[in-house]
Amino acid sequence: MSAESLHASAVEALTAWQAPDSGQDSLRHAYLAFLAAAPDACLRACAAGHVTGSAIVFDADRSHVLLTLHPRVGKWIQLGGHCEPSDETLADAALREAREESGIPGLDLDQIGAGGGIVHLHTHPITCSLGVPTRHLDVRYRVVAGPTADGGLPQFARSEESVDLQWWPIDDLPLDADADIPELIRAALAS
Repeated sequence: MSAESLHASAVEALTAWQAPDSGQDSLRHAYLAFLAAAPDACLRACAAGHVTGSAIVFDADRSHVLLTLHPRVGKWIQLGGHCEPSDETLADAALREAREESGIPGLDLDQIGAGGGIVHLHTHPITCSLGVPTRHLDVRYRVVAGPTADGGLPQFARSEESVDLQWWPIDDLPLDADADIPELIRAALAS
């Protein structure tokens, strides 16, 4: 898959997505304008900012969420990150990142509604692997871990990209969770 087709699939998904409110729709339009202005908008090499894919990972009964303590952000956040040229879609990038960062092979994207399963958009400044301040235009998806044989939470393997990785009850998040995590959980469960 080429960067051009990833870019085209991002435009297609964001065009089709029905944002749940005016704030999310404004972000959707801003993302589409950024994509129109930057042919490399889905790649981390785009220094002005880049579109990223992330996943809010739920257990099978959607009572727990898997969060990572991110070393650069210093807070508990959802899994996800940069698109790679091999990703066909933003959803593929989000699912790949979730599998890499959790070590859970049995994760599935909940492809709900138009837009290939998008549940939320969020833009934030960050100094990422480029080493310079940039902006992530994050497209977020709901991902669900399959049920376990014993009915417990799936086992995970923390990657080197994380300080810590934990399952948290959706109604008892860590105090140092990023401020938008509750909103992301609500958006993902409402979709």
